[in-house]
Amino acid sequence: MPETIAAIGEQTLLAGFRLAGVSVFAASTTEEIRRAWTALPAHTAIVILTPRSAHALAPVMADPRSPMTVVLP
Repeated sequence: MPETIAAIGEQTLLAGFRLAGVSVFAASTTEEIRRAWTALPAHTAIVILTPRSAHALAPVMADPRSPMTVVLP
């Protein structure tokens, strides 16, 4: 199964990533962001995060089993 690239955060900041085949999980509240993280497919390799998402997910991103994350400026 191929590895997946996903994005979590505000829809307005991530809409263009769909054009590149990224699975976008729109979320704006801390609860929605955490739910999106747990809903990621098991084969997710990279997760693009908005700054708000990165802040909400800081504790779980420290887990070495987590996918690689990239935070938008």
